Amino acid sequence: MKKDFKTSIGGQALIEGIMMRGPKKSAMAIRLPDGSVDVEEWDTPFGSGKWFYKTPFIRGIFNMVGSMRVGYKCMMTSAEKSGMLEEEEPSRFEKWMSEKLGDKFGKVLAGLSMVVAVIFSVGLFVVLPLFLAGLISRVGHINFNPTSRALVEGVIRITLFVLYVLLVSRMKDIRRVFEYHGAEHKTIACYEAGEPLTLENIRTKSRFHSRCGTSFLVIVLVISILIFSVIQWESVLARVLVRTALLPVVIGIAYEIIKLAGRYDNIFTRLISAPGRWLQRLTSYEPDDGQIEIAIAAMQVVIPKESGADAW
Repeated sequence: MKKDFKTSIGGQALIEGIMMRGPKKSAMAIRLPDGSVDVEEWDTPFGSGKWFYKTPFIRGIFNMVGSMRVGYKCMMTSAEKSGMLEEEEPSRFEKWMSEKLGDKFGKVLAGLSMVVAVIFSVGLFVVLPLFLAGLISRVGHINFNPTSRALVEGVIRITLFVLYVLLVSRMKDIRRVFEYHGAEHKTIACYEAGEPLTLENIRTKSRFHSRCGTSFLVIVLVISILIFSVIQWESVLARVLVRTALLPVVIGIAYEIIKLAGRYDNIFTRLISAPGRWLQRLTSYEPDDGQIEIAIAAMQVVIPKESGADAW
């Protein structure tokens, strides 16, 4: 592979593990309680041949939903294999759901979890900023025009996001996940530099990456400010509904921007990537050698045999 190659291989940090997704193969490597490494591989389930995974400005939302679905499944599997779930007694609701649904329990739980996550995200990053901006307007006796209101809501939205990330990063278990996140980035960076995937090479690489999901979310927040500024409905309910409906549009645009930033390295793309790379200081930490070994184990499985088949 040539030096400074831009790969389409991406990953996700898990509980005591890492998932890597390549164009043909995906893999998940988990550190088991006895210290051994469990590697599971499968064919990459989406993004091959279907038009809506390839059409610009449409592919973003479909790829995001697909990534969330696979990512949640891998996260639950990693929690089980790492021994975390053994420490927790199932709730009465979980026992009842398991008895009623049997083998379908996992799929139903995953679906419900995604629905709850979407509702929580909309409530925290759409409804709450609207409420707080309205509160500022009433308390400060400020008559916002649509553009200034969108700007205030955007600043509140970004502030809430940064505070949320800052708070969860203080949790011990999440800190471990963020260290695996750093291992994932450093390993991909080593591969893109054309160097062998060894501990010595990977240690020297940056834990920040332009195609990181953190950078993507920052771009989503910025794009939402620009798009939502043209919405001029006075009704709070109308603004919530319209902005929720426009989220796929925002995600679609942000996806194209993150692809652009990941493909080219110039002043423009570095400027776009700068806020996300800064925020990665809160979502990725320096890994230890054991975590890097997990990243290598997952990465080696998904690298295609054909040179350049994973070009970004």
